[in-house]
Amino acid sequence: MSEGYLQVPDGRVWYSIVGLGRSKTPLLCLHGGPGMPHDYLESLADLSDERPVVFYDQLGCGRSPAPSEERTWTMQRFIDELVSVREGLGLDEVVLFGNSWGGTLTLVYALDHPPGLKGLILSSALVSASRWVADAQKLRAALPAAVQEVLATHEQGGFFGCPEYQGAAAEFYRRHLCRLSPWPSSIERTFAGMGGDVYLAMWGPSEFGPVTGELANLELVDRLGEIQVPTLVTGGRFDEATPEQMQMLADAVDGAELAIFERSSHTAFVEERTAYISRLREFLARIDESTISPIEPHSTGAG
Repeated sequence: MSEGYLQVPDGRVWYSIVGLGRSKTPLLCLHGGPGMPHDYLESLADLSDERPVVFYDQLGCGRSPAPSEERTWTMQRFIDELVSVREGLGLDEVVLFGNSWGGTLTLVYALDHPPGLKGLILSSALVSASRWVADAQKLRAALPAAVQEVLATHEQGGFFGCPEYQGAAAEFYRRHLCRLSPWPSSIERTFAGMGGDVYLAMWGPSEFGPVTGELANLELVDRLGEIQVPTLVTGGRFDEATPEQMQMLADAVDGAELAIFERSSHTAFVEERTAYISRLREFLARIDESTISPIEPHSTGAG
């Protein structure tokens, strides 16, 4: 394992490589949020017995705190950050894994057809802001009436930061983000390290909308036919990124495979870890066309 910091636009980001020296195509993992650090993705390190698995915390969350000066958070800034991470770590050939917002970032990056991109794994990816909010509202309507009342009254007053509102929202998360009880420490650490400013600027004050941030007009479906690499789409039966959304995504990408995990929600790689990792191994085995030089530690890894 190697970890350290890389220079990116506006600051430095923390990264970790598990499985240094493995010869198969590296897997670079993009976390969700925006602003939810990588910790909840740690089960993907199970794949490091075959290949390097690379994590990083996007600027403004987890181990990559935002600079003290105010920043304008944009899609392009996060794309430029991804470019810097890939170049800084020498990832000439790579498979990208993106969960939720990380799936959005993966798709926008892939639409530029960067060289050496060998495949995509889109886990519960956000591809349409309007569809996401519409589905969130439907799922919310199935919550207990008392929970819905707490959400509604706090939203009317703009009291999104109130612990009572956050507690009501947690009932939605327990159903549609992670159904394990208690939550594993990796998810608890993710919420503890959340970059709230990034989430607010990119999405808005609430998972349920309205979307007031940078992603308000995000609609990628019409461009997904441009994706030119092998693609696996995954989701959970109880996911806030509903199976119907994931079917829409898979149908739009030429030749994409779809895997829905029947006992999971938004974090199938945690909730059904063994089955999920097995499915990824199958997909990755088919796109590992050649052996490449292993990633070696280099000077950016100190600190």
